[in-house]
Order: sequence, then structure tokens, then C-alpha cells
Amino acid sequence: MFRFLLHKLSYGLLVLLGVVMLVFFLFNVLPGDPARLTLGQRADVTSLENVRRELHLDKPVPLQFLLYLNDLLPVSVHNEQEAAGTLHYITLFHFSGDKIIVLKTPYLRRSYQGKKDVWEILTEALPGTLILAIAAMLFATVAGITLGVLSAVKQNTWMDTGAVFASVVGISAPSFFTGIVLAYLFGFVLSDYTGLHMTGSLFETDAFAGRTLNLRNLILPAITLGIRPLTIIVQLTRSAMLDVLHQDYIRTAYAKGLTERVVIFRHALRNALNPVITAITGWFAELLAGAFFVEYIFGWKGIGKVTVDALEKFDFPVLMGSVLFTAGIFVIINLLADLLYSIIDPRIKL
Repeated sequence: MFRFLLHKLSYGLLVLLGVVMLVFFLFNVLPGDPARLTLGQRADVTSLENVRRELHLDKPVPLQFLLYLNDLLPVSVHNEQEAAGTLHYITLFHFSGDKIIVLKTPYLRRSYQGKKDVWEILTEALPGTLILAIAAMLFATVAGITLGVLSAVKQNTWMDTGAVFASVVGISAPSFFTGIVLAYLFGFVLSDYTGLHMTGSLFETDAFAGRTLNLRNLILPAITLGIRPLTIIVQLTRSAMLDVLHQDYIRTAYAKGLTERVVIFRHALRNALNPVITAITGWFAELLAGAFFVEYIFGWKGIGKVTVDALEKFDFPVLMGSVLFTAGIFVIINLLADLLYSIIDPRIKL
């Protein structure tokens, strides 16, 4: 098990290294002067040169990449004076001059716009994305399994045809298009009847009421984000149920006099859920990484909206940090899924 976990962890770290390289060199060809973005358009030449030196922009791009990688690594070399003002670290070793080897959390640098630590910006936005992804996955799982079971049990009826047709339409429509349609219809045209709004986050701040919880704002973005995994779950549940319902033990259960409900939910569905569970774990990671435009459309405060806002403002540290942060979450979830599969089915270790 330890060798299996070490192999998967090494693979995940290589993936993250590839993402770091791709993201860094890709964002270095984007337009915009980071020094001017930091100081504003009226900054003088001397101030701009000082900021470029501070951000290492006066060095060749390959050296800039190595310095950025040094900031990301948990064990790295830093100047003692600079580290004291920017890092949370434990000193491991002193050597010549003021250079030290430290153990630290990954340093994603500071935002060009608000001068705020990127790690702090992302950790503040993460709960919003997690809540949205969990709500979307709950909606997709409950609705998808229910529709899949009904479609299989009522095979070749209008319910079966309707569920299959709806799933094809759902998987064909991009999330950003679905989000715009739902926001316009239910958050604008029918807002008086639904009580929903086009935009809004889980917590809203009012000058008089203060910070309040508003669960209604979760409904439309969760449905929008959950439609695509819902369609996959419907198809997988229907296919697995049709296969299970023709097994001998199902006919035996009916012959024993068990009711249809007991046979379907206690015997058939439990044995048809394996591929569905696999899809659910995979899609949860996908939702965390794919909520960008859904969050932006509905004004939902999460990592997606932070990323799109940073792209509009050419705030490179936030943009790079959000991409790496999302990639790290994706790798961790897939690592946990692989570990779970190896525990459930020992043959995977081979």
C-alpha cells in the first residue's frame, strides 16, 4: 500500500510541476506590465524600476521561473530579511551571508491590485466553491439516480424516452449557456414568482442587517453546475439497472414474493451503483475545477469568480495561484479516489 501511495503521489507531483511550467510560461506572454499594474498609470520611472527589481522582472524568464518555483516549494532557499516580511516559515539551516533554508507553506506571492497575499485570497474564496460544488453534486446525484431508475423500470415508455432525451440535451448544452438561460428566465423574467435573483452569493452584507445567509442564491448556480453530471448519472444508472434487472437473482427475488419496490431499491439498485459512484467522485473534482464561468455569471463569490476577475485585471499572481490551487485540489481528489479503489478492490494494487 505504501509503494502504491508513493507512486501515485509522485505522479501527482509531476502533474503539478507540468502545470506550474505551462501556466508560468503561458502567462508571461500575456500583455501588461506587472510593475505598472502594481503602481498605477502615473508611476514614475524610478518607482517602476524598483518594483520590477522587487518582482524579479529584470531577470531572464527562465530565472524568473526558478525563483517562482523556489517560492512554491515547501523546502527552499531565501534571503532572511525578505522571508521575515513575506513567509510563514521554520528555519532549517543558515549558511553564507543572510541566506537560509526554510520549511514553509507554498508562497503564491501577492496580488498586484490589492497587495493582499494570494493564498489568503484563495482560502477565503474556497468555501464558496466547495459549497456550490457539493450542492450541485447532491442535486445531480439524487435527481440522476431517481430518473435513471424510473427510465430503466419504465423502459420503452414516454418516461424512458423523456429521460434519455433530456439527458442528451443536458450534456450537449455548455454550462455557461445554461447558466445565462436559467438566470434570465428564473432570476429576471419570473423573479416575482420564483423569488430568485440573477446574481448573489451565499452571504450578503446589508448596511442595516449586517451579514446574512441567503440560501436562495445557491439554487440557480447549483442547478446549472449540476446539469451535466446529472445527465451522465442518468445514463449510467439506466444502463446499469437494465443490466441488473435481467439477472437471475432478480427473477428469484420476484419469485419469492418480494414487492417491486423492495426488489428495485434493495437488490437491483445497490448492485447497479458501482459505476455511478465512480462517476460521482470524478465529477466532484470536475465541478471544483469547472465552476469558473458559472460563478462569474451568477456573481457567486468563489475561486472561479476570483480567477475571471484576475484575468480581466491581468493580476498574474492571483491568476497563476488560482490555477495551481485548483490543479492541486484535482490531484488530491484523484489521489484519494485511487486510494479508495485500491482498498475496495485489492486487484488494483497489481
